[in-house]
Amino acid sequence: MVIVMAPGASDTDVDGVVTHIQAHGGQAFVSRGVMRTIVGVVGTEDVLETLDAAGLPGVVETMRITAPYKLVSAQNAGGAATRTTIRVGGVPIGPDTFTLIAGPCAVETPEQTLGAALMARRAGATLLRGGAYKPRTSPYAFQGLGEAGLRILAEIRDEVQLPIVTEVVDAADVDVVAEYADMLQIGTRNMQNFGLLQAVGRSGKPVMLKRGLTATYEEWLMAAEYIAQRGNLDIVLCERGVRSFEPAIRNMLDVSAVPMVQRLSHLPVIVDPSHAAGRRDLVVPLARAGIAAGADGVMVDVHPNPETALCDGAQALVGDVLDELAEAVATLPPLLGRTSAAHLAG
Repeated sequence: MVIVMAPGASDTDVDGVVTHIQAHGGQAFVSRGVMRTIVGVVGTEDVLETLDAAGLPGVVETMRITAPYKLVSAQNAGGAATRTTIRVGGVPIGPDTFTLIAGPCAVETPEQTLGAALMARRAGATLLRGGAYKPRTSPYAFQGLGEAGLRILAEIRDEVQLPIVTEVVDAADVDVVAEYADMLQIGTRNMQNFGLLQAVGRSGKPVMLKRGLTATYEEWLMAAEYIAQRGNLDIVLCERGVRSFEPAIRNMLDVSAVPMVQRLSHLPVIVDPSHAAGRRDLVVPLARAGIAAGADGVMVDVHPNPETALCDGAQALVGDVLDELAEAVATLPPLLGRTSAAHLAG
């Protein structure tokens, strides 16, 4: 069961609902988002039957959710037609807008990061992505600069006025990453790192949750539920390709995930064609496909000198290819009734 609070509900109202639930032998989980506050209820059938929260101050409605992911389910928002918009440093990501997120896969130097940030902004990006902590398949590959990389990102953010999205890979690092980042990213390898999911849920920062390499839609949404259950509904889901049998590409971008998951959940869904393709020449076609499928945004890698990149240079956009992406981002979303987040910012 979930209890939906009114937009203007006070902390006292929420506390009253929690007290009511606990008095009847249930557990309460309060999740706050930009658009709504929801109280999830865990308890036996007898507990749920005895709850009478509908008349409590600040309560809009109570509902029984049949999906296993209660808080992020589309049922929780009145169906797939009502979807959530979240804001990252004031930048919207949701059904009425289209958001481009771009930047270097890994922060290497201040000069490289600034160059990539300026490229991203010229292409229409309103959020800057950059990795300071890089979980890699090989333990010998570049693992990121750590907190030094976070400091570089923060300095560049102030210079180019783009909020930053960066990955956190360890629950012990959540607090320090949250000090610098506007949005915390959970990478594909950590999608089911449940301790980390709970830690970012408590962080108070928006979270981008990438789909695992072999995760089903339900497993992906259940991972989001871990975040939501710890109080955070400001979650963006990122489809970044799943493992397939085809060796010509790194991963297979599952475009069907965009409309399907938007029907299952009220959360925004974006695509990452860079990490799906693993090669520059496929990024723009896959980005176009994601836009056409109704994605709420696209995240891509850019780098001023891809041939010298310490991480994923083969997929980083530059030059004419980045210009192609900029054109796609500027022209295609309006055909689907979306407003560019860059237009709103400008």
